[in-house]
Amino acid sequence: MTTQPTQTAPVDRAGNPRALARARRRRSLARFWTAYRSHKSGLWGLGLLILIALIAIFAPVLVGADSQSVTDADGSPLAGPSGNFPLGTDQFGRSVLALLVYGARVSLTVGLLAAFLCVAIGTVVGIVAGHFHGWYSTVLMRVTDWFLVMPTLVLAIALATVMDRSMWTVIIAIGVTTWPTTARLVRAQTLAVESRPYIERARALGGGHGHIMLRHVLPNVMPLVLAQTTMIISSAILTEATLAFLGLSDPTITSWGGMLQDAREAGAVSAGDWWYLAPPGIAIAVVALSFTLCGRAVESVLNPKLGARS
Repeated sequence: MTTQPTQTAPVDRAGNPRALARARRRRSLARFWTAYRSHKSGLWGLGLLILIALIAIFAPVLVGADSQSVTDADGSPLAGPSGNFPLGTDQFGRSVLALLVYGARVSLTVGLLAAFLCVAIGTVVGIVAGHFHGWYSTVLMRVTDWFLVMPTLVLAIALATVMDRSMWTVIIAIGVTTWPTTARLVRAQTLAVESRPYIERARALGGGHGHIMLRHVLPNVMPLVLAQTTMIISSAILTEATLAFLGLSDPTITSWGGMLQDAREAGAVSAGDWWYLAPPGIAIAVVALSFTLCGRAVESVLNPKLGARS
């Protein structure tokens, strides 16, 4: 009796757990984008942010790589807007438009990195405080409450004063002082997630603390973290501008807050040189508003109970 060779059936890619997970993620992203597009204000904010980011990335091409140089400035000090200098010049004769474009790089970088640091600290503290009970949670939440009641700007100024003046100092000062709100929100969401039945099943099957926090809790709090991040970026940019205006940032880099500080020191306020003061202030307001619009749209998509449509 001869046996026929058996042929192995081709593996259905749809049955692959990783392929199924990727397909679910693609469908989730498609649903998210469909819902996000219904928010006109969110689309306006996203469009402005993309435009500003492209301008910052291609700054050397748009305004020249040496436009920040004091020695190579080819304009008259504090000259008004003209054909060669659409937004006028600063006290060194440099183009305010070129400085504004380069300032977008620093302001956006500081805002994004500071928000990432803030959200990372807040997420870790919130999940740990919500997952563990007893003195672990008590100590973490008392520390969180202490940071929460202290004025954020005062703490950031204190840190920026005792540390070296650099862009990283500003990022750290903002990140380590603005995380308590995120921590409390994440802790509340963690408590809600861990009360669900599948968490009990995971524990019964032998899932440890790390497995539950990373595989079950973290994915469920990420939508809240994402919405919180977009909100924090705008406040981080405003805080960076404030610290730069107070002279606590690196004086060798160009930022929008630093431009306002330079304009004040040059006497632009008393002289009425509006072209030196208005552009960086308007840029800060536009970017902060854009991130706020995006954050509200994301929050409304992830939490349909808000019901905001604009």
